[in-house]
Amino acid sequence: MAVFTTVTDTDARDLLQGYDLGELVSLRGITAGIENTNYFLTTTGGEYVLTVFEVLTYEQLPFYIELMHLLAERGVPVPQPQTRRDGTRLTRMHGKPCAIVSRLDGGYEPAPGVEHCRLTGATLARAHLASHDFSMRQPNLRGLDWQLRTAPTVRPFLDAEQDALLSQTLDELQRLSATPAWQTLPAGPSHCDLFRDNVLFTGTFEAPRMGGFIDFYFAGCDSWLFDVAVSINDWCIDRASGAIVPELARAWLQAYAEVRPFTAEERQIWPSMLRAAAVRFWLSRLYDFYLPRPAQTLKPHDPRHFERVLQLRHRVVPEALPVSGLAP
Repeated sequence: MAVFTTVTDTDARDLLQGYDLGELVSLRGITAGIENTNYFLTTTGGEYVLTVFEVLTYEQLPFYIELMHLLAERGVPVPQPQTRRDGTRLTRMHGKPCAIVSRLDGGYEPAPGVEHCRLTGATLARAHLASHDFSMRQPNLRGLDWQLRTAPTVRPFLDAEQDALLSQTLDELQRLSATPAWQTLPAGPSHCDLFRDNVLFTGTFEAPRMGGFIDFYFAGCDSWLFDVAVSINDWCIDRASGAIVPELARAWLQAYAEVRPFTAEERQIWPSMLRAAAVRFWLSRLYDFYLPRPAQTLKPHDPRHFERVLQLRHRVVPEALPVSGLAP
């Protein structure tokens, strides 16, 4: 696990003095955290999650916290950061930034079906539209600029074929990023990491209900199509091969398009954007695998998964984005 900060009942009671959330009932550590310390916090006022941020600084956090607050206020199911009596939503615990957010119901679905994909696609489109006027701006910190900076650090660990795949993809994205079609893609705040384990569902497998989106701490402003491509590359694939499962992808994309229709530019860019999403995670996994942080104790993800996904996105032309409800 990553480094955790011990929070006692006394710490929690002291923290709650700054909120109108009731009195402490129970505090229980969440062992599934990766970079942050998380506790389930129950008070006489409700169920919450207390997070102590171990990596992000106090100055880096307002974008994520305020984006979640805006989305929750506009009816998108996300953890809502709770507001303190002084009007702020961030404070400190043992010298580290911390926040209390509402606790969502449900659990993640490791093998999503058609209905899970429909719900997720529609909810992501709602989130995109709801945040279109969000005043804070932060780029996707793992976007193309980061990829171009990171590629030279992992190249020594690649064989000739892998190096050629990486070069081909980044060269394509550099060229495309300068085109009018790319520069006019609808864009705004994006989750940028909407894998299946960052979405919670209630109900049954056959009749799921959306619980909500979690873990916004890779969010940034990017093209909304990139957010869609990240999701399709995880939600709608055969895990063994990385191939897109047409039934799942059609359900996901059609549900999204019924809320926010795709533009002509997005339809043009779609095959390349799937490659952009794949290379982003291949690079980050290569970096974590070969150049782990000194204190990292979690076993890094196998980068070969996204290498396979990227190879397939080069070889296989995806189905076109849905045209029903098409934007002019």
